[in-house]
Amino acid sequence: MTTPTPGPVRIVIVDDHAMFRSGVRAELASAGAGQVEVLAEAADVDQAVAAIAEHQPEVVLLDVHLPGGGGVEVMRRSQARVPDTRYLALSVSDAAEDVIGTIRGGARGYVTKTITGPELVSAIRRVSDGDAVFSPRLAGFVLDAFAGSIEVAAVDEDLDRLTEREREVMRLIARGYAYKEVAKELFISIKTVETHMSSVLRKLQLSSRHELTRWANDRRLL
Repeated sequence: MTTPTPGPVRIVIVDDHAMFRSGVRAELASAGAGQVEVLAEAADVDQAVAAIAEHQPEVVLLDVHLPGGGGVEVMRRSQARVPDTRYLALSVSDAAEDVIGTIRGGARGYVTKTITGPELVSAIRRVSDGDAVFSPRLAGFVLDAFAGSIEVAAVDEDLDRLTEREREVMRLIARGYAYKEVAKELFISIKTVETHMSSVLRKLQLSSRHELTRWANDRRLL
């Protein structure tokens, strides 16, 4: 049984949407008065790394997809400098590769943005006390991964190089969608699809749609 953390848990909120950060801060103030103290906010990887180094929070509330490399990159750059800080992923994504990749990167928990204010306060305090915390469905992904029923190798650092939009484009292209169909599906222009596709191939060091399809299939992403 863990010993409760005395006083408020000191946290940094990392998310690239200002309105969401404000909402989380307000929710924590309402549901967790006296239990959680927000020290700082950050909108991208560089800001997050700087805030963690400066404030040395007990817990970082961390989005998975961020400009500059993603939540895993924040942990990679911060863990050696601030080893006692723990990380709780708070993401809109409930994809198995995101959950497992983030836990492999060092997070102590992963909850989705449908979580209520009181549940989030509880999750932050539990992570601060050393517990592992997951939304119920996501816990199954982690158990399956360790049991071997999910190919953990399919969730690798390559995915963390892609933005959330690039992942969407990647999956559709790998499934055989034409650029025009991807544009219609995602409500973006064909030119934007081409730009994202070029970025995906460059980041994954692939040279063609055929190679991308094989890459995604090998990782069970289709």
